[in-house]
Amino acid sequence: MTPDLNKLPKIIDRYPKKPQSLITVLQDIQREYHYLPSEALKETAKALDVPLSKVFSVSTFYNAFSLYPRGERVIRVCVGTTCHIRGAKLIQQQLEDRLNIKAGQTTPDLKYTLEVVNCVGACAMAPVVIVNGKYYGSVKVSDIKKLMRGR
Repeated sequence: MTPDLNKLPKIIDRYPKKPQSLITVLQDIQREYHYLPSEALKETAKALDVPLSKVFSVSTFYNAFSLYPRGERVIRVCVGTTCHIRGAKLIQQQLEDRLNIKAGQTTPDLKYTLEVVNCVGACAMAPVVIVNGKYYGSVKVSDIKKLMRGR
């Protein structure tokens, strides 16, 4: 499924046509499409006069960027030591079962992406789940339904 890239020129036009704009343009593309479509990378390279290899290199270096479609809601489960001890694995398993995907995957309807992260530096709140950048601490299995709705 090829995304509709009609919004891409508007995104690129927000910034000076210079290589220094690359990361901010990629961030806006990621925000709009929930990933970086390959066609968007090509257009960005042309518009900013940056080699495509450099655009691809930046796109794969930063964890915030994805070359594959991601869900509208990105759910990250911390599985660092403290979170692990306090039940993060069970929370991960429950999310996988409820969403019918494994960690690192996106639901076919592109509503959810489930990821695991090694540590988010919030051990006092363990176990921690992050939904679209919002942190939830002391998460229990009974909280999963609410987390999926982002509450």
